[in-house]
Amino acid sequence: MNKYPLWKNATVIIAVVLGLLYTLPNFFGEVPAVQVSSVKATIKLDQRLQSRVEESLAAAGIQPTGLFFEPNSIRVRLADTDTQLKAKDIIEKTLNPDPTDASYSVALNLLSASPDWLTSMNALPMYLGLDLRGGVHFLLQVDMKGALTKRLDSVGADLRTLMRDKNIRHGGIQREGNTLVIRFRDAETRDKARVALMDNQPDLDLIEGLSGSDFKLTATLKPPAQKRIQEFALKQNMTTLHNRINELGVAEPVIQQQGADRIVVQLPGVQDTAKAKDILGRTATLEVRMVDDENSANATVMAAAEQGQPPVGTEYYVERGGRGLLVKKQVVLTGERLTDAQAGFDGQTQEPAVHLTLDSAGARIFKDVTRENVGKRMAILLIEKGKGEVVTAPVIRSEIGGGRVQISGRMTTTEANDVALLLRAGSLAAPMDIIEERTIGPSLGADNIEKGFNSTLWGFAAIAVFMIAYYLLFGVVSIIALTANLLFLVALLSLLQATLTLPGIAAVALTLGMAIDANVLINERIREELRNGVTPQAAITAGYERAWGTILDANITTMIAGIALLIFGSGPVRGFAVVLCLGILTSIFSAVVVSRAGINLIYGRQRKLDAISIG
Repeated sequence: MNKYPLWKNATVIIAVVLGLLYTLPNFFGEVPAVQVSSVKATIKLDQRLQSRVEESLAAAGIQPTGLFFEPNSIRVRLADTDTQLKAKDIIEKTLNPDPTDASYSVALNLLSASPDWLTSMNALPMYLGLDLRGGVHFLLQVDMKGALTKRLDSVGADLRTLMRDKNIRHGGIQREGNTLVIRFRDAETRDKARVALMDNQPDLDLIEGLSGSDFKLTATLKPPAQKRIQEFALKQNMTTLHNRINELGVAEPVIQQQGADRIVVQLPGVQDTAKAKDILGRTATLEVRMVDDENSANATVMAAAEQGQPPVGTEYYVERGGRGLLVKKQVVLTGERLTDAQAGFDGQTQEPAVHLTLDSAGARIFKDVTRENVGKRMAILLIEKGKGEVVTAPVIRSEIGGGRVQISGRMTTTEANDVALLLRAGSLAAPMDIIEERTIGPSLGADNIEKGFNSTLWGFAAIAVFMIAYYLLFGVVSIIALTANLLFLVALLSLLQATLTLPGIAAVALTLGMAIDANVLINERIREELRNGVTPQAAITAGYERAWGTILDANITTMIAGIALLIFGSGPVRGFAVVLCLGILTSIFSAVVVSRAGINLIYGRQRKLDAISIG
């Protein structure tokens, strides 16, 4: 009567074994490490760089406990913090001989100490939040006025292009505060310009006026347009920060909006505040400029440019492959006109390429420039920290219209993906200032972990004492099921690489209480059946089957609340909700399936059962 088929028993055993395997990495903890990442778009990490790192450490007598190569970083695992600091200094000197022009970021970090056999199974520890692992916390204020100013400058350039296209003569377009002022010599021209602006710039409010003998139009952004620009600036800044921080491989960074004009950035595991500021400052500006082909082909001029004496109106850069290049200072187009960048392939040669999409104004500018410069080279530069790098410098084959641009030539598929990512990251849509910064040390994080662990442990112990004292053998089985529930929950969080915070630990403690509630319902139902004179075997069957509906209803209502927190909450609330929802699923399985498997193992084989140990 109370026997599980073989497949159900096998399912329980496999679930427990897998739960144990994926929980194990969390017991090994973390050890100090040094992380190397590239800070320049044109410099990529490779195996040769890893060899340089190994050789420099070996020469200094430092033996790392592990060295891991990833697409965006090289991580060196070390025995202790003293060795970590020493290794950081050695790697920094080796890779960045000139600190003012660093090519690589060398940062302190933490790595899992799990053995290789567990890592090979993708059994990794869960990420720990800032409050448990330590790290840095920043509150950034976005300059919304700066976003509007930047947009007005862009609109001013659009208006100049529009006036030229419509053949409307004007006396200049100037930005005065938060307005654009366009001057005309007569009212007729001003009226013609007003009609053109109303048709092409619906976001502008236009006011006519006089300034001495000049007729003028004063343009301001409409309130809905201002709000839209500010919202876009905030989202663009968050996207840019995501792309930059993700390149550095910071585990589970938190980047989220706070209020109308602030962004919270949390970088767990990063202890160096100065390095974290450097990460946040890594925002690039895309610029399109023309190449000075004539002087670039002159060996004498190039030799002088390489020594720091380029011709007037040009700048010297080195493109991929190490060849020198003279680029004109005049900026044709900026990243503000770029709406998308995707990696793909050239339709004719099938070589890897990057496909760019420009906005309407950018498409118009690009069409004019390419029409006038067929056969010449155009350089696409990425400007970071005031220094530019040539991403690519293709030859313009024909006029390019429609706002779709293709970059190709001597690129691998990986490079095309990297370039697309960097161009999508773009620049900050508005300036930002750090208005609050906090550093949480790893010792404080360890203290938080200890307190959270102890609270869960004592709660578990109190539940175990009560259940065993009140339900005897059935209480022991309930505690075994509760242990399995905790095992499944930690394994799931590790498998999903979720981030555990203090609210998450609180959710674990809450899940334990809710899980045992299901076993209390089952045990009380079995007791009730026994009091009604039902045989022990039939009472066990009825207890589990009739309590199932109540357990399901109770957990569904809690799940609804958890999903609501997940959807509408943010930050720590979402962390709490994730653990709660996963805990509900594991508690149903452990309370019903695992505990029933235990009871069946004890009583299921007995044909004649006179009594059961349920208190």
